[in-house]
Amino acid sequence: MAAAFLLALTAVFVVSLGGRDQLLVARLSERLGRGGGLLAVSALASTASAMLMAAAGLAMTLVLPGPAADMLVAMALLIAAVELAWPRAGRLPKEPTASLFATFVVLLARQVGDAARFCVFAFAAGGSAWIAGAGGAIGGIAALALGIAMGGELAGWPLRAIRLVIAAFLAVTAIWVALSVRGVIG
Repeated sequence: MAAAFLLALTAVFVVSLGGRDQLLVARLSERLGRGGGLLAVSALASTASAMLMAAAGLAMTLVLPGPAADMLVAMALLIAAVELAWPRAGRLPKEPTASLFATFVVLLARQVGDAARFCVFAFAAGGSAWIAGAGGAIGGIAALALGIAMGGELAGWPLRAIRLVIAAFLAVTAIWVALSVRGVIG
């Protein structure tokens, strides 16, 4: 169980690098300051999105037979890889308000269905759903805390290249899992 927790924590942290949610909190921290309110809202949104995707992964696992659930893991990892590799608009939209509630809603909407939360879904579908959700929540909190701490400096990182490398790794992992499920390798 500790392995599922650490794998989810690490995967979500790494996959979140340069994500829309991380870039949003980085920009907000520059504009609104690095106060505790932004960190608290970020932690709440990360926890809610990770637990929601863990519950979805668990629900799918309960209705699918074993091999189909394992194939679902491969598909979720492949979807995460595609989301990471998908080109995004270069600039973020202007934030019209300094409301913490609005920030929470926007963060939650951006996180549900992003690559990092699809990893939580995949780990939850593979077993240990709530452990994977907890690891994903902490990994997401750490990624957003990094964004808040780095602020505008984060934009200077080679985020596109980092995300493409991570996407390639996830795609290869998804293919390996799918071939293992089919009995071709492993």
